[in-house]
Amino acid sequence: MEILKEVLKEIKPTQKEREELKKKITNFLNKLNKSLKDAKAILGGSGAKDTWLKGVKDADIFVLFNYKKYKDKSDKLSDILEPILKKHFKITRLHGSRDYFQIKEKNFTFEVVPILNIKKPAQAMNITDISPLHALFVKKYSKLCDEIRLLKKFCKAQNCYGAESYISGFSGYACEVLIIYYGSFINLVKKAVKWKPKVVIDLKRYYKGKNPLNELNPSKLQSPLVIIDPVQKTRNITAALSLEKFNIFKKTCQRFLKRPSKEFFEEKKFSIEDLRKKAKNRKLILLDIIALSGKEDIVGSKLLKALKWIVKKLKQNDFKVVNYGWEWDKKKKALFWIITNKRELPKYKEIIGPPLTAPKHFIANFKKKYKKTFTRNGRLWAKTKRTFTKPENLVKNLIKTDKYIKAKVSKIAERKRGETYRAKRR
Repeated sequence: MEILKEVLKEIKPTQKEREELKKKITNFLNKLNKSLKDAKAILGGSGAKDTWLKGVKDADIFVLFNYKKYKDKSDKLSDILEPILKKHFKITRLHGSRDYFQIKEKNFTFEVVPILNIKKPAQAMNITDISPLHALFVKKYSKLCDEIRLLKKFCKAQNCYGAESYISGFSGYACEVLIIYYGSFINLVKKAVKWKPKVVIDLKRYYKGKNPLNELNPSKLQSPLVIIDPVQKTRNITAALSLEKFNIFKKTCQRFLKRPSKEFFEEKKFSIEDLRKKAKNRKLILLDIIALSGKEDIVGSKLLKALKWIVKKLKQNDFKVVNYGWEWDKKKKALFWIITNKRELPKYKEIIGPPLTAPKHFIANFKKKYKKTFTRNGRLWAKTKRTFTKPENLVKNLIKTDKYIKAKVSKIAERKRGETYRAKRR
C-alpha cells in the first residue's frame, strides 16, 4: 500500500539520526561500564530491537548484575547502583517494581534500570529482569521492524499506545508481538476488525490443545485481548489493556480499511479553539492542573482519577456530561476539559419514593428525610432544592472543598477565558 510507504519514510530514523544516536549511547555506555564491577550496562528497549521511531529522545539502559552473586540481593540492586551513578551523572531516582534512574543530558533522557543477568525466565526475581530476553526474541524478526514502526505510530496517533495505568493501551512489546504473529501491519488491521473479547494470541503455541483462559491466573485475564508472552508463557502482555482502548483500536482499523489515509498516523495537536468548536452550543469547563511529583505512571493515574471523580460528581448531580478529556506535558502542567449541556437545571428536583402500600416505617423514613413530600400515581414523592443548577458552580465547589481531588493533584483552578495553555499529547 503506497500510503504505508509514505508514512514509513516519515517515521523511520534516517541514517544520520542512527549514527548520532549510536554515538550518544556508545559514549554513555562506555562511561558507565568503566565504573561497573560484576555488572554490565547494555542498550535495551526499542533501541536494542531497532523498532524505535524517528525523533526519539530517550533510551533504556539495562545494568545487568551477575546472577550468582546478586540473586539474593535482588531487592538491593537499586541501592547498589545509585552511588555508582552519582559519581558520574546527575540522577533522579524513580520508584517502580525495582527502582530505576533517570539521567538527562541536554534534550536526551537515559533511563537506567538495574536487573539480574538471567539466561531463562525462571531465574527472574523481578519482571524487569526478563526485558533483555524480550529484545533477543524480537531481534529474530528483524525483517518486520518497519511493520512494527507502522503499528506503533498508528497506536500513538489514536492515543492507545502505552501500558501505563493512565493510558491502558498497547505496550511497545505488545505491538512487536502482534506484528510477529500476523506478519504485517495491514494483515493485523484486517484481522483486528474481527476481534471480540476475549481474543487469545499464543504465538509459541504453549497451550496447544488447551485453553489458556483456563490455565492462567484469572487476575491476568481481565483484558479483552490476551497475548501470551512468547518468552514467559504465564504472562499476558496486554493485561493492562482496557476495553475502551481495545474498541478504539478496532474502530480505527475499520475506518482505515474503509478509507486509508496518512491521517491515521498523525498525532493530533491539542487546541483550545478546537475544543471550543467541539463544544458548540454546549458548556466547556477548563481546569488548569499542577500535578504532584513522582513516577509518571503514578502521577498520571492520579490525574485521571481526579478527572473521573469530577465527571462522576457532575453525573450524580444530574448534569449531562457530553464528553471529557485531558492533556498533560508529563511534567507539571495538565489541563482537564469537560463538555456538558448548556441548559441550567431546575431549582427543584423531584425524588421518587416508596409505594403508598409499602410498610409504614419506609413511608416514615422517607418523610423524615425529605420535608416536602407529595403523592403521585400511588407513590410517595419528594421535592428538594438543588445545591447546584450550573455545572461550573459544582466544579468550583469541588476544587475548593473535595479532599479526594486535593489528594490527587498539587493545584487545580478553573481556566479563565483568554488564558493560554500548551501541552504535548499524552
